[in-house]
Amino acid sequence: MEKRKITNKDIAFGKRLRRVRKQGGLTQEELADRCNLSVTFIGLLEVGSRKPSLKTLQKISAVLGVKTKDLIPY
Repeated sequence: MEKRKITNKDIAFGKRLRRVRKQGGLTQEELADRCNLSVTFIGLLEVGSRKPSLKTLQKISAVLGVKTKDLIPY
């Protein structure tokens, strides 16, 4: 299986997610718990190694109290 290339957009999304999460005073573990996701998955999102589905993005946005579009840097 070919490894997915991490793009600048993936990295920018991850940085934005981390910034918003920290501004909300949440740890990766707390965000993962509230979204019913794994801490590992949150970490992978934040470094740009994984892309969230629309459903996951909406769930994260709701927990963070931001609009979904505010997490997308493009």
